[in-house]
Amino acid sequence: MHTIFIDGNHLTIEDVVKVARNHFQVKITEEAAERVKKSRAVVDEFIEKEKVVYGITTGFGKFSDVVITKEETRDLQRNLIISHACGVGNPFSEEIVRAIMLLRANALSKGFSGVRLSTLQTLIEMLNKGVHPVIPEKGSLGASGDLAPLSHMVLVMLGEGEAFYKGKRLPGRTAMEEAGIEPIHLTSKEGLALINGTQVMTAVGALTAYDAVKLVKLADIGAALTLEALTGITDAFDSRVHEVRPHCGQINCAQNLLKLTEESRLTTRQGQIRVQDAYTLRCIPQIHGASRDALDYVINKINIEINAATDNPLIFAEDQTVISGGNFHGQPMALAFDFLGIALAELANVSERRIERLVNPQLSGLPAFLTEKGGLHSGFMIAQYAAAALVSENKVLAHPASVDSIPSSANQEDHVSMGTIAARKAREILLNTTNVLAIELMAAAQAIDFRGAEGLGKGTRVAYDKIREQVATLHEDRIMYVDINKCADLISGHAIVNAVEGAVGELL
Repeated sequence: MHTIFIDGNHLTIEDVVKVARNHFQVKITEEAAERVKKSRAVVDEFIEKEKVVYGITTGFGKFSDVVITKEETRDLQRNLIISHACGVGNPFSEEIVRAIMLLRANALSKGFSGVRLSTLQTLIEMLNKGVHPVIPEKGSLGASGDLAPLSHMVLVMLGEGEAFYKGKRLPGRTAMEEAGIEPIHLTSKEGLALINGTQVMTAVGALTAYDAVKLVKLADIGAALTLEALTGITDAFDSRVHEVRPHCGQINCAQNLLKLTEESRLTTRQGQIRVQDAYTLRCIPQIHGASRDALDYVINKINIEINAATDNPLIFAEDQTVISGGNFHGQPMALAFDFLGIALAELANVSERRIERLVNPQLSGLPAFLTEKGGLHSGFMIAQYAAAALVSENKVLAHPASVDSIPSSANQEDHVSMGTIAARKAREILLNTTNVLAIELMAAAQAIDFRGAEGLGKGTRVAYDKIREQVATLHEDRIMYVDINKCADLISGHAIVNAVEGAVGELL
């Protein structure tokens, strides 16, 4: 019930989350194990015959023309790992490290990498027993794979480096001993097979995309609350408008807004109060929908990558062919994760503009900064500042990493993807966007208190009640960051989305 079986072909993003966050156990299927053995047999034969094959009997990168003797192949693999462990910065979180380990194990399970089955089983055992290597966040070019960070993972397999085990940061050998796992001695091809791949960027991006699926729904909920707080016009969400421009995300968002505000007495119709709303209200489906469509594209790319063979060279056991290619190059994911960051940044961008409409009396018709005693109290004045600061930071972070490249390895690796930077930026943007949306939820709930919460729609009423369970109406100034954190936790824990969907059905 709590085991994920890997074979290199059928892993899902949901499986990644189950292992990374819920500590599901991992096992390799028997069919995959046989493929791994066959691939390894090819490597062993090449070593025995001293055939010149990149990464097996040669050096790496610029040293690919240096032939390594049979006696030196083991030293070659160990030297590869210890020399490549050059990561810097803070360590990745436990959930990201677990996702990295799972994705690397799944890629090796495809049977094109040439590792011994026992080596793969050691990685899986570490994952199952909770030995989590200390993997620094920075240092990957994302081109010849995530070489530096993955090397830190492999260090612990060798009894080197550092790992977290049962809440303690320990020397790698100590962590392995306490978990009852025997460190390995790498043999030919194994070091390269373990680090030559895109698993770090893909792990970060997969968890970010998974969280983004809920966040886009939450963005619709926040927008619907603001729409009611500002007596917005619902005609703009008429299905006929969106069917004549049939972008899927746009259509779904418009349906969500109508579902959330069903039976509302706060929304208005075209011409009832005004003829049309500002873009931040009238164009919610077009803006949110575009981010939704971008997310769908990214998820499709992730689903391909988490079941891909991304190391080099690849071993095709059927005809004993070894091909040196470029599947380690992170460009497909670099572009996708840059797109993900941009899409998430836009959700924050439009949310902050809605916050401005809520706190500005010239735009809302409500008390300035949503406080009853303006002047004595500042209300939501600086909450909007904070949202604006986060949005501005997102604009810097959303600059695409994938347009940059710095040649490496004496110009042998002369174009790199920077995909891991793109993934890390996307995750930071997601966290910033979560906080902006938290501020919008608080401001919208405060504005609705002036309008009368009894007039809310079926879905928005549930969202309002969840907010008020944690954050009380602001009658006089208080320490706001506490409320922002509480609301952000509601978002991250999916409490609001889950409660709303429980009341009105699943949002699209």
